[in-house]
Parts: sequence; structure tokens; C-alpha cells
Amino acid sequence: MCGILGYVGLKQAASVLVKSLKNMEYRGYDSCGITVVSNKELRTEKSIGKINNLQKKTDINGLVGKVGIGHTRWATHGTVTEENAHPHMSNNNMISVVHNGIIENFLELRNFLKDNGFLFYSETDSEIIPNMIEYYMQFGNDFVESIKLAVKRMEGQYAIIAVNDNGEFVAVRKETPLVVGLGKTKGEFFVSSDVTGFLEYSKAAVFLEEGDMVIIDNGNSIDAGADTDYKMKLFNINTDCVVKRPVTKLDWDAQQAQKGKFDHFYLKEVMEQAEAMEKLTKMDTCLIEEMACEIKNAREVYMVACGTASYTCMHALYIFSKICNVHLNFCAASEFYHFKNFVSEKSVVFAVSQSGETADTLSAIRIAKEKGAKVLSITNVMGSSLMRESDKCILQNVGPEIAVNSTKAYTSQLAILTLLAYAVDGRINEGIEEMKELPRHIYYLTSENARKSTLKLAEKLMDNEHLFVIGRGLQYPTALEAAHKIKEVSYIHTEAFAGGELKHGANALITKGTPYIVFSSDETEKEIISNAMEVKSRGAFVIGVGPKRNDVFDVFVKVPETRVFNPIVQIIPLQIVAYQLAVLRGCDPDFPRNLAKSVTVK
Repeated sequence: MCGILGYVGLKQAASVLVKSLKNMEYRGYDSCGITVVSNKELRTEKSIGKINNLQKKTDINGLVGKVGIGHTRWATHGTVTEENAHPHMSNNNMISVVHNGIIENFLELRNFLKDNGFLFYSETDSEIIPNMIEYYMQFGNDFVESIKLAVKRMEGQYAIIAVNDNGEFVAVRKETPLVVGLGKTKGEFFVSSDVTGFLEYSKAAVFLEEGDMVIIDNGNSIDAGADTDYKMKLFNINTDCVVKRPVTKLDWDAQQAQKGKFDHFYLKEVMEQAEAMEKLTKMDTCLIEEMACEIKNAREVYMVACGTASYTCMHALYIFSKICNVHLNFCAASEFYHFKNFVSEKSVVFAVSQSGETADTLSAIRIAKEKGAKVLSITNVMGSSLMRESDKCILQNVGPEIAVNSTKAYTSQLAILTLLAYAVDGRINEGIEEMKELPRHIYYLTSENARKSTLKLAEKLMDNEHLFVIGRGLQYPTALEAAHKIKEVSYIHTEAFAGGELKHGANALITKGTPYIVFSSDETEKEIISNAMEVKSRGAFVIGVGPKRNDVFDVFVKVPETRVFNPIVQIIPLQIVAYQLAVLRGCDPDFPRNLAKSVTVK
């Protein structure tokens, strides 16, 4: 969701903040702003829309100061206006705050502050934060103590960074991620919701734990013009004591978070999938085999995830049934609470999340831990909340995924889950050998010739308002993910069905020329071709995706048969079609409207 960033160091804060916030644009946002501590004064600039708008209306070079905070907002409380954009100021204009999360009791606190003479200028829950801090400072508490008192009255989830006009800098987190980047220069610090915010400046990070508060200063007031030795102190408000956290080396390369020769991150990440698969064939399998033992010893296993990751979990149900004859349960993470009574200390809850910060997924694993269950997970982000809170976690190691729509993370999750099924059956080496064929197939499916072929298909589909996708067996979750991709990036209404469900309502949606994408495989060919004929007889325009051409297909996209790895190779052409549809229709494939990469609020 929102991206937040704070900077303390020797550089001009405004330019660092703007550049770093741009690196986090993929999180999705509708407004932005920065505050810089400049000669004992807080100077704040905000803008609706993209960071480029802020740069156009603001003399960034004129904001002189070496301490500052910045924010990209995705509206939750309040409409998209400059008044609702962050940072938010206290009534006395001496405190500025950026906030990610939701303060659930903000109305109560807002009314409390109004009763004490405070005025409000926005519709947001976030504006109460600087004013609560000001309220407590009125009674002689210092800045840090006032923040502690303020957050203890707040219910909900938050990552907060606050500065005052004296240059004091404090950040605190509850159920929402914050990470500290240690600059290459002594005394330089970054605090961010995401490591990509400071990746080009720092490769050393401290991931804050629940309730951690970071205080950065030089022991005195911070003079924005002085080269002072800033120091960081960590305090936990839950335990009420000073804490130490390990420093993590970041393996991601800043260049990986750049588009390079590609027009969009989305296409770049599609093209990186062959390399990602090749890396996975060389991964250490010890952790996978340890997880396999946990699954074999569990009374039941629940797969939980949101969005695209949920389709990898649905695939796992089919894959585990096919490879190792193990029954898995799946539940959307946001609905897991309603099934918690079935979870016990004999259960395993398996969570999948690219960011490792998806709020509903984290809520699900916390419920599982309360019930005594083992928590296993897959994530792409080192040091993420999911990684830290799991009993065992496999890192995908595919590098930063910037486009909101997951591609390389999705296919690598599928690969890891498939290897896990082989490990449960004691045949992990066989799984790795089969997977070694995937890079070659993906290179073919992402080649220039293949993309030219799918572009012709995209041109046929671009003016349609409705599109349908069907599959059976492993191809059913693939159909769901293909529909998810197309609707997300091109805004074409797209639905997916299991092939056998067409007679139960879906056939009513067919009119002459309605496009139907049909996923086929050797295993499901007979039944799915029958379904294709069913929709074709009612006027549908049928696109076949699979290993064999059939006369029922008006257009055919050939994809090699790879048995249990079919979900990986079959989704590749549809990832590309979705991208091409987005470009042809004038949509942004990297940042679809109303969506965010990391959904850190429920």
C-alpha cells in the first residue's frame, strides 16, 4: 500500500526522498508529499498524482535540509486531495508525520483532541498522530516519550515516521513493515516500508520487530546544515526496554529494480522467468525436505494466500494429490479466521506471499500460531514479516518484483511447491531433473517470434468488453490466474470457469464472437475439447492454449506438454497477452488503477 521513507544523513534530504519514493511507486498511490527540516522549520510540499507532479510544482533544490520524511498515499480514509495527502502536521506546525496503516479508533481520538481544542484539516485517520504527539508534549513530555504515549492509545496497524522542527527523528511499527537502511557513509540512515526505497544507497538493513521504535539523532538538536554524527537507538514499546536487532546483508542489486532496456517492469519480469527457473534447479533442497517432513507429520495442512499467490495454493492441491497423494486444504487468507476452530497444534498452515507483508496473510498465520500450529511459508523478501514469523520459510530469491502484477514470483512459487510435493514423496531429485527442462521452454515462449504471435491475438481481443477462460484439472487454477492477469492490467472484464461448470450458468454469457481461452493438456484433452465445442456451437471465438492444435480452435497458442509443470509454461503466453492488451488499450501494465503491490492493510 502506501510507501513511507525517512532520511537522516549528509545528503540533501529532499532529493533523496523524491528519488527513493519513485523507487517505491510500484506499491500504488494517488498522492505524495515530503517534509524537510530546514533551519529549525518544517517545510512540507504535497501533490495529487505522481511524484513527477510534486517535482513540477516544487523547487526540490530549494528545500535545504538533511533530515526529512516522504510518503506516497493510497487512499483509505478520505478522498484524493492535497489536504488528505501526507505528511500531516500538528496544529502548532512543529511536528510532521507519515503513516502507513489504519488507526481503527481514530474517530474516538479525533473527538478527544477536538474536545481539547485541536483543529483538523483532513479527512484522514493519520492526522490524529502528530496532534496526539503535540497533546502529550504540552504536559512536559519530550518528543520520544510523547510518541510512546500516543501510540499506546492507538488501535489498529501502523508504521509511523515522525520528525519535529528540532530535527528529532523517530519511527515505530505495529503489524506494518518498517526497515532501517544503514548508509554507506557513517551516520546516514534510511527508514522505509520497503528495502527498494533505499537499495541504491544501502545494502545493510535492520528489520524492525513488532513494537520496535527507532530513534535517530546526534545527542543534541540536529542542525540541518551541520555534518554531525547521527546515531541510532532501538527501543521496544511492548517490552519497554532497549533492544538489538541483527544487520541483514541485502543480496538484491539496485539494477534489478530498474527497467533497463524494457519499456515496463512487467515485461522485464516476464523475461526473467527462465533465469529464475534455472536458479531454482540449483537451490539447496535441505529446507524443502525439512518442510516435507512437517507436512507428512501434520494431521492437516492449510494453504493460505491472497490474490495471485492464492492460485499457486490452489495449484498445490492438485499437484500434491497427483505427485504424493497428500490432501491439502485451501482458504483465502482473508477468510481464514472463520475456519480457525479446525486448526490445532497438529496442523500445518502454509502461507505464500511475494512481499511477505500481505496483511490478511499475516493475520492468518498469527491465528495459526495462537492455535499452536506450525507455520511454513514461501516469500520473495528477505527479512519480511512472514519470513520472521514463520517456523520455516523458503526464500524465492528471484530478485525484486516491481510491477504490481506478479509474474516471476508466481511461477517460482509454483516451482517450489511442486518440488515440495516431490520431496514429500521422497523423489525431489526427480522433480529437479524435470524442472531443468523449464528454462528452455520459457526462452522459446518469451522469444521475439512468440511475442509477435501473441500480439496478433491481443489485437483481435483488444476491443472486447468480456473475455472468458476455462480449464480442467491443473489447468483450472491456471485459467483463474490468466483471467486475473488480463483483468488487472487491461481492464477487460475476464472470468474463469472449470470446464465442467459451463452448463451451470456460464453458457448464458455466450454471444456471437465472445472470446473463450481454453487451456488444454494431454490429460484433460478429451473433456476440455468437448467444452470448447460446446461454447463454439453457441458462437464463441475459441483460443486454444496447449500442446495440440484442434479444429475447434479459431486461434492456437502452442505450449509444450510438461505434466505437473504445465501451470508454469502455460501461463507464460497469457502473461504476455495481458501485457500486450494493456499497452494496446493505453493502460499502464506496471501500475494498474486502484491496485497496490503490497497490501499491508486489511
